[in-house]
Amino acid sequence: MKRQSEQIRQMTEREVLFHLYVTQGLLLLAAGGCSLFLFDWAEWHRLWRFDLTDVLLYGAGGAALVLAVDFLAMRYLPDDWHDDGGVNEKIFRGRSIPHLFFLCALIAVTEEWLFRGVVQTHWGLGAASVIFAVLHVRYLEKWFLFLMVVLISLFLGALYEQTGSLWVTVVAHFLIDVVLALHIRLQREEGVKR
Repeated sequence: MKRQSEQIRQMTEREVLFHLYVTQGLLLLAAGGCSLFLFDWAEWHRLWRFDLTDVLLYGAGGAALVLAVDFLAMRYLPDDWHDDGGVNEKIFRGRSIPHLFFLCALIAVTEEWLFRGVVQTHWGLGAASVIFAVLHVRYLEKWFLFLMVVLISLFLGALYEQTGSLWVTVVAHFLIDVVLALHIRLQREEGVKR
C-alpha cells in the first residue's frame, strides 16, 4: 500500500485524472455489460424509477447527513486520519467548476449503477459494500477512511433498499462528491490568495 501511495504522489494531476477516466470507463462498461445479461428491459427500467420526493428526502437528505458527519470529522479528528495521500486534491483542486460537476456526475452514475444497480440487486448489500470499499484501494491503508467508505456504501445501499431507485443513490453520491470537491477547490483558492 505504501508503494501505491508513493506512486500516486509522484503522478501528475493529469495522470491521476487520466486513470480516473479509464477506471470510470471500465466500470461503466462493466455496469452496461452486466445489465445486458442480468436484466430484462422492464427490470432495468425499474432501477431508474424517478420519484422527486424520494430523491429530495432520501438522496439530498442522506447526502446532507453524510456531509455533516464528514465535516465534523475533518474539524475534530486529526488531519492524518482523513489524508488520502493527496489523490482527491490531485483530482479536484485544479478543475473548473463545470469539470468538477461533470466528474462527480460521471462517478456517481457509474458507481451507483454498478454497485447498487447490478451488484446489490443480484448479490446483496454486503457484496456491494465490500466491493465498493475495495475499489477505493487507496483507503485500505487508512483505517478511518476505509471505515468511512464502508459505512457510506452501507448507507447508500440502505437508501437503495428503502426506495428501490438508483436516482436516489446517484443524487446522494453526486452531492457528497461535489460538495467535497468544491471544498478542496476552495481550500486551494484560499491558499493561493494568502
